Amino acid sequence: MAEAGRPLLPRELQRAFWLRVRSGLSYEDAGRVVGVAPRTVVRWVRQGGGMPMVELGVVSGRYLSLAEREEIAIGLAERCSVREIARRLGRSASTVSREIKRNSATRLYRSRPDRDGRAVPLYRASLAQSNADKAARRPKPARLALQDRLRWRVQAGLRLRWSPEQIARRLRQDFPDTPEMWVSHETIYQSLYVQGRGALRRKLTRCLRTGRAVRVPQRRPDQRQSRIPGMVTISERPAEATDRAVPGHWEGDLILGTGNRSAIGTLVERSTRYVLLLHLPGQHTADQIQAAMLDTITTLPQHLWRSLTWDQGLEMARHREITLATGLPIYFCDPHSPRQRGTNENTNGLLRQYFPKGTDLSTHTAEHLTHVAIQLNGRPRKTLNWQTPAEALNQLLSTPYPTRVATTP
Repeated sequence: MAEAGRPLLPRELQRAFWLRVRSGLSYEDAGRVVGVAPRTVVRWVRQGGGMPMVELGVVSGRYLSLAEREEIAIGLAERCSVREIARRLGRSASTVSREIKRNSATRLYRSRPDRDGRAVPLYRASLAQSNADKAARRPKPARLALQDRLRWRVQAGLRLRWSPEQIARRLRQDFPDTPEMWVSHETIYQSLYVQGRGALRRKLTRCLRTGRAVRVPQRRPDQRQSRIPGMVTISERPAEATDRAVPGHWEGDLILGTGNRSAIGTLVERSTRYVLLLHLPGQHTADQIQAAMLDTITTLPQHLWRSLTWDQGLEMARHREITLATGLPIYFCDPHSPRQRGTNENTNGLLRQYFPKGTDLSTHTAEHLTHVAIQLNGRPRKTLNWQTPAEALNQLLSTPYPTRVATTP
């Protein structure tokens, strides 16, 4: 006899049992042939009312049949628990529970209380089967191809260089009561990548962070590391910088142009992900980095500059002069440990949409860098609960000091 905890075996046995009953065997003989105990046969007959509970055609272990959905409706009408209904069907309780929730939680069919005052969902097997049949039809038309307004919003977000996940999350915030304006980020990716589902223009793949029209494995960037005299290692950085609880702790680095002959400095605040860009029109020497840092630090209040973490690049050889002039302590990562500046590494990846590798970065003006920073700080971020870095920074500046920034782990 099959165990009750294994749902697939009882279903196969039930199908074999009812096939033999239909061929003319008695219940007792059919049960003996398939190898189930007499009490199991009695239970199947009573539950099925003398008729097969499962379809006699091809049985799939994944999908509920119409007969099973009718059994669910009967069980609910009899005030049976979900576990009892699942036991009758040889299904898991979670499968039955999801089926009831999926096909009862509509505006047309509201829950009604039973004799004990508990809510009993109104479930109709025919409607549930119709919904399942519609969902199983293939091929499905792309949602973005059917919804013009939704497609326009997605295209507008891509042109602003928002990622598909940022677009999808922001749509749910902007249209909380309009499910027609919701779309998953995977649907956006498929509309861009998958042939035959191209509801979005192919050229919009250039607006994606990678600029590619196909998915490829993520690569780790190669970085040079150098020792700097008098540097303070990241192990001595305050613990408050690690958990991002207190704002004002920054990470910095350079993104390099073709032949490493040009560069742009990047600073990102760990709590708000707010980005500042350093304009380096000539060479990116230690003197130029020092001058750009001193100019940039004055653009924000002093209490928002608690520490700066950099890699061991020679461009920060004048770090002690920067600390003496501004009071900003500078810490250096361990060699070959870009993960210690994860926020900055992610930000540099975002900036590569605007400053591709292999290009001359010295051609970009300070005004253009400011425009790029404004765009990047205007993107909703998952780690900020879909706030933008600019909104998070404005919240800091409008909140009495000291304050904490709520971010997802």
